[in-house]
Amino acid sequence: MTGNNTPGARLTRRTFTLGAVGALSALALTACGGSGTPAASTAAATTSAAASVPATGASLTMWVDAERAPALKSIAAKFKTEKGIDVKLVVKDFAAVRDDFITQAPTGKGPDIMVGPHDWLGKLVQNGVVAPVQLGDKSAQFAESSIKAMTYDGQTYGVPYSIENVALVRNTALVPEAKTTLDDVLAEGKKAVTAGDAKFPFLVGLDPKQADPYHLYPLQTSLGSQVFAQNEDGSYDSSKLLLDSEGGKKFAQLLADLGDKGSKVLNSNITGDIAKEKFLAGESPYFLTGPWNVPDIEAKGIKFAIDPLPTTGDQPAQPFIGVNGFFISAKSTNALAANEFVVNYLTQQQAQDELFKVGGRPPALTASFDTAASDPVVKAFGEIGANGVPMPAVPAMDAVWADWGATELNLIKGKEADPATAWSKMAANIEKKIASSK
Repeated sequence: MTGNNTPGARLTRRTFTLGAVGALSALALTACGGSGTPAASTAAATTSAAASVPATGASLTMWVDAERAPALKSIAAKFKTEKGIDVKLVVKDFAAVRDDFITQAPTGKGPDIMVGPHDWLGKLVQNGVVAPVQLGDKSAQFAESSIKAMTYDGQTYGVPYSIENVALVRNTALVPEAKTTLDDVLAEGKKAVTAGDAKFPFLVGLDPKQADPYHLYPLQTSLGSQVFAQNEDGSYDSSKLLLDSEGGKKFAQLLADLGDKGSKVLNSNITGDIAKEKFLAGESPYFLTGPWNVPDIEAKGIKFAIDPLPTTGDQPAQPFIGVNGFFISAKSTNALAANEFVVNYLTQQQAQDELFKVGGRPPALTASFDTAASDPVVKAFGEIGANGVPMPAVPAMDAVWADWGATELNLIKGKEADPATAWSKMAANIEKKIASSK
């Protein structure tokens, strides 16, 4: 899809705090999501039960970041008018929200509702601070991938509102037509370099200490390599690490071939900021990135297109998707009111449309996405995300990111004589860490 330079919504740098970023820096419309039977003490009310909440002078507290707070004011006001319940929007530092919630919820000092990304779920459920929700028929109104992301151990724990993923941004002045395979993409990029029109055939930002498994994951999945096995409902089985596979070893070799001692397509010295700078300067036809960098590309006046992720093998190139949503505290003293607001109000198109306007991410609610998709950039990112897989929310991911990223970096730097052996060693180390954390 070609960028129209007049986006229907502002696409700002992501506020979605990916678990991989935290671990590395200190970061498909398939399979129906389940909504299993809620636990007796913390279960969310069903839609019909929530609808019976009487008007009352009670109040709810919601923790939200500064970007999303303005978008929630109108739906909170509507709830106050119709139900007589005030929703207090408390702006919090997004980086500290999850840990503060886990610490404060058990003491009764936490909020009734919190905004956050789905990959927090493992920790939230593990600590018993978030309650399941019963979406019932409403779940069919959302992208199935978003419900799947909000499902943990067979139960749905949040109401999704946005989906985020990477795509391939192409400078159409340098390469007029889209290519489907990485080989063809790189061939076009090298032609542009040879012709003197570009300096880099392909750009993706890498962390100087941990590479970037998040951005590189679609290249890995196309070779048939995944992190964990997935259950029928799309949730992950952390007891089945799948990294040490033939596909994984092929990916390890690919990183070495594209790295510092190979074709130098992947440059360990090019960070995310540098990659963005070079693309904005017109020095590469391709930039593997997410919607957070689109506003600056548009502001620069670059004519661009959002292309499907290129394949490296015989499987689809599936990116990680991140889903933002609303969680209800398991310790809320106003559980019925909280469920009424989350299940029956935050699922409304009015609320989801407002959140899209401030965040610019493809909405999880199908009706809102259909409206937002009038912007070809949003439409393209959404279609690519439809083929993605949720970032694993399981606590075991904490044991994955560091070794995964460090090994990728060593492979790109050409420090591993045998990429396949290095990859297997990485997987073995991760398995040991997962086992010791139990």
